[in-house]
Amino acid sequence: MTQNTIQKETHFYTIGISYKKADADMRGLFSLDTEHQESILAEAQAGKMEGLAIISTCNRTELYGFAEHPFQLIQKLCAHSKATLEDFEKVGYIYKNKEAVNHLFNVGTGLDSQILGDFEVISQLKKSFSLAKQYHLINAFLERLLNSVIQASKRIKNETELSSGATSVSFASVQYILQNVTDISNKKILLFGTGKIGRNTCENLIKHTNNEHITLINRTKEKAQEIAGKFNVLVKDYALLESELAQTDVLVVATGSKTPTITEEILPKDRKILILDLSIPKNVADSVQRMDKVTLIHMDHLSQITDDTLERRKAFIPQAQQIIEEIKEEFDQWLQNRRFAPTIQALKHSLEELKNGEIDFQRKKIPDFNEQQAEIISDRIIQKITTRFINHLKESASPEESLSLMKQVFEL
Repeated sequence: MTQNTIQKETHFYTIGISYKKADADMRGLFSLDTEHQESILAEAQAGKMEGLAIISTCNRTELYGFAEHPFQLIQKLCAHSKATLEDFEKVGYIYKNKEAVNHLFNVGTGLDSQILGDFEVISQLKKSFSLAKQYHLINAFLERLLNSVIQASKRIKNETELSSGATSVSFASVQYILQNVTDISNKKILLFGTGKIGRNTCENLIKHTNNEHITLINRTKEKAQEIAGKFNVLVKDYALLESELAQTDVLVVATGSKTPTITEEILPKDRKILILDLSIPKNVADSVQRMDKVTLIHMDHLSQITDDTLERRKAFIPQAQQIIEEIKEEFDQWLQNRRFAPTIQALKHSLEELKNGEIDFQRKKIPDFNEQQAEIISDRIIQKITTRFINHLKESASPEESLSLMKQVFEL
């Protein structure tokens, strides 16, 4: 599915890494914050790339763009992250043209999510395409593709039960806490950091635990207070982190640091504590696992929870795939019509030249020649001819051959 609407010899690629082959540490190396994403987009804009969008979540980092060779995209990813080309060779993947389109549909509809049916990724895709648009890197192809993926996501959400029950790591976190902590409503819970998954976990904790002892700490207190305004939680100063940890039963870490924010030194040695690290890269030091009274759970473990809800979701995969196929067919039809457009325009231009030449000839030859009527009749004939060609191309088993013949006959 080579795109004739883009520069010659370029193709549409998806390159990236995900939870399927890359563990949390490796995903941390490939992680791109907004600043690094913007650097890549600015570089792509300066290099006059036809189109590029980037997504970087806890479970995946992917680039969707046009290039002569996928290495051009892989190089950008590795140059702006902590990963190397060797790392990409070990855990990366490349999809081209049709496969790249299929992959984006699977990602956007939750079929490729670590927890099947997780629809949070569609809002992340919207955000990443919106950022790319600011750098004029979303062309008509990418715009139409994203809209088609959004449409598929909405239909799957409304017409199937693929998203029933737990829909995210944040919900799985709460399920884990409920199943492993007794008398949770009376335990002291501390949320450290204001990352999105952490905020969602906080909301789910309030909904499902009836706990009135939830404390929130963030380096920037204003952000913490903003979230506290939405939920019934207590905000404490960052300086009080260590003293708060001394009385905490459950710690949820959702900081966005590149290095560990929770270490052995600041944790109590004599208190039983459950820690959930929902950060990418990991924000709880590995050495914490050696502490006798600490249970450390990372989001990778949470996503492996295969309860009855997730098993039940699998039954709706064929229905979801059918919806995707229907919308993909519409997208392919749009793409095909778009591919015909330059030739049809050239045909119309050629017929217009024939018309103008003939009208000019008849004007000189026929006395009282009615040029206005001739224009109307000629234009209608041109319209009918081009419509016939469009319909033929749509129905043709080999449109490329038909296009080639048209170009030869009309010298387009």
